[in-house]
Amino acid sequence: MAKLLADRKLTLPLAVLILLVLFAIFVPIVWTHGPNAQNLFGSLQRPSFSHPLGTDQLGRDVLARVADGARISLVVATLVTLAGALAGGLIGLLAGTVGGVGGGVAMRAMDAILAFPSLILAMAVTVGLGIGLDSAAIGVALVSVPWYARLLRSEALRVSSLPFVEAAHALGATRGRIVARHIVPHMLPVLFIQMAAAFGYAVLALAGLSFVGLGAQVPTPEWGAMMTEGLTYSLTGQWWISICPGVALLLTVTAVSMVSDRMRDVLDPRGRYARL
Repeated sequence: MAKLLADRKLTLPLAVLILLVLFAIFVPIVWTHGPNAQNLFGSLQRPSFSHPLGTDQLGRDVLARVADGARISLVVATLVTLAGALAGGLIGLLAGTVGGVGGGVAMRAMDAILAFPSLILAMAVTVGLGIGLDSAAIGVALVSVPWYARLLRSEALRVSSLPFVEAAHALGATRGRIVARHIVPHMLPVLFIQMAAAFGYAVLALAGLSFVGLGAQVPTPEWGAMMTEGLTYSLTGQWWISICPGVALLLTVTAVSMVSDRMRDVLDPRGRYARL
């Protein structure tokens, strides 16, 4: 982890993510305009000193809404990532260490989920549970479970075949002790890498579901929903309504993707650093 934090190539994306978190925390506190405060007499104002990102069709401050959208996206994507990692990690660990009929059935269920395009399946789950941000979060979490399960099962099988694990078996260590002391610690770097990648996907997928009307609903200031609201006005010159949340989404996903790629180089035991 120290090697990861000292990596200079992570400076820029980590700085972007830190600034985004600070933006989401402090702007709603210090900014005088609320995200849902309407002022029809001040609608569709261009970016100015009083409204740095302009106002939308209802006179709502776009800066306040983008900041609130950042809070929603970061919090919900974090919960989705943790839920998927917990469920998929447990399935992969059990399938890779215990195996048996139960493990085989679990992995076939993961294969069945992977047979569907992830976004289409997330949309189907969202519609089935009822349109809304909570349902969208459940759908995105569900489609991420097989990613963790298959990857961590493979890693558990790889670690289980290493000489030091076989030596622990020969010395009489119990299966639980071997899993806790040897297999799980070696799976954690792979889990963290997958969580970083899944976090970026969660942010993008939640925005995509909201963009098509299946996620956050009006007046929730979620980035995807904001872009949908601003599309019509982009054609008449009010570009800031949809462009600002779109830029925030682009910066977030790009920074997370860069962090994920660099984590793979640094933390993956089969990555570049392991060969030096």
